[in-house]
Amino acid sequence: MKHSASQRESLTRAAKYYHSAIHEAEEYLAERGISLEQARQARLGVVLDPLTGHEAYSGRLSIPYLTRSGVVDLRFRALGDEEPRYMGLSGATTRLYNVGAFFRAGSYICIAEGEIDTITLDVVCNLPAVGVPGVNNWKKHYTRLLADFDNVFLFADGDNAGHEFAKSLARELSGLTVIQMPEGEDVNSMYRQEGPDFFKNKIASVRG
Repeated sequence: MKHSASQRESLTRAAKYYHSAIHEAEEYLAERGISLEQARQARLGVVLDPLTGHEAYSGRLSIPYLTRSGVVDLRFRALGDEEPRYMGLSGATTRLYNVGAFFRAGSYICIAEGEIDTITLDVVCNLPAVGVPGVNNWKKHYTRLLADFDNVFLFADGDNAGHEFAKSLARELSGLTVIQMPEGEDVNSMYRQEGPDFFKNKIASVRG
């Protein structure tokens, strides 16, 4: 669904409003190895005082989906253990996260599962990355967006869903390199354990 200019403006205003409270998530971000400055680059926010219609997202991390035309979606992640972990706007269409990476990338690009893992690769590790918000949300036309890259690296979660996603995407996309995270791990947890060189070395071993 394509948003009207007024809808994009409304989403952009909401993202900016929530972004002003990002300091409220400093502890959560620090636990994931993400600094406030890096969170600001991604325009993350906190729903401290929800706007009308956003009451269900109170206390959650605000994650804007940014494009050249503005904010096209907002997702909300729990800062604690509450469920559901992620919530989206009513009626929103699932999209790739961080599509600006397509314009910054050179001959290769990375794919991560989820927004926090994408931020970890793209902003924290300085590796161009897009994210799919849940492995069941991959759409066929995403493959065409990736077709012109010499190398596409999928950093798949170390669980059954991650394994199945990797197998499915490998059938669709030639030139895909699957880098499976160890059992029970994801991109962010591996970054916290091993640092950015873990990912950069994996890429370098393929690209030479």
